[in-house]
Amino acid sequence: MTKQRRSFTPELKREAASLVFNQGYSYIKTARSLGLVESALRRWVNQLQQERNGMTPTIKALKPEQLKIQELEAKINRLEREKSILKKATALLMAEEHERSR
Repeated sequence: MTKQRRSFTPELKREAASLVFNQGYSYIKTARSLGLVESALRRWVNQLQQERNGMTPTIKALKPEQLKIQELEAKINRLEREKSILKKATALLMAEEHERSR
């Protein structure tokens, strides 16, 4: 019998982390009351603290602003890859055209 991995929304993660971070609830009590594993809650609290300190997380962000930054960075990376492909294709086409004109 395998357990299916549960997934949580960024909003739930942020709210759970806020209970510990902002309101001073203990990790154990918060985790138990929300039906969470304490280690997951600790990760979320650490991530929220890092995001509040201005660090962009490597995993999915909790704060909406950080989530938007991640989405924009992903879009920039995709556009840069597409631009590189177009440059290479243009160079190949120009080289072929140059060879034909000889």
